[in-house]
Amino acid sequence: MSAIDAPALAGIHHLKLPVTDLARSLEWYRSRLGYDVQVEFVEQGTLMGYALAHPAGGPDLGLRLDPDRARAAAGFDYFAIGVPDKAAIDDLARKLDGLGQPHAGVHRASLGWILPEVLDPDGHALRFYTMEHHTDVPPGETTTIHDPRETAERREREEAERAAQHASAASARHTGP
Repeated sequence: MSAIDAPALAGIHHLKLPVTDLARSLEWYRSRLGYDVQVEFVEQGTLMGYALAHPAGGPDLGLRLDPDRARAAAGFDYFAIGVPDKAAIDDLARKLDGLGQPHAGVHRASLGWILPEVLDPDGHALRFYTMEHHTDVPPGETTTIHDPRETAERREREEAERAAQHASAASARHTGP
């Protein structure tokens, strides 16, 4: 299908997650990520869901009371939430640290930086990825990344080794004869 034949789309409208406990999930998304309730969904007198909005550009998020699906979805990362740049993702990691929220730390990924393994109360794996990239992908071309995790880990180690060598050389210059 050519671009001329493709239907008009306007981005992600919202993401929806099944949850086992609406109040607990709402508190988690408020305290960790700053979401606010925009709409409540009551069905036959029972609160069944929330539409959440983010005050600083995050995607709209729906929480839907559905314990069976929430348990089935636990552990999988269905989406990545964009974060503007490396500084913002580092800030998010520090905020989560301050709240005692476990995560896997900020790491170099294939194109940008990633903060994976942030688990919400139902075990949904959230991952955050920078919109800022360290690697350019030429428009109109397909870039193939072989073994993305291993490649990113190797580059991260190489960068750390170069930084350590640079620091060691700088220290030697300042403590010279």
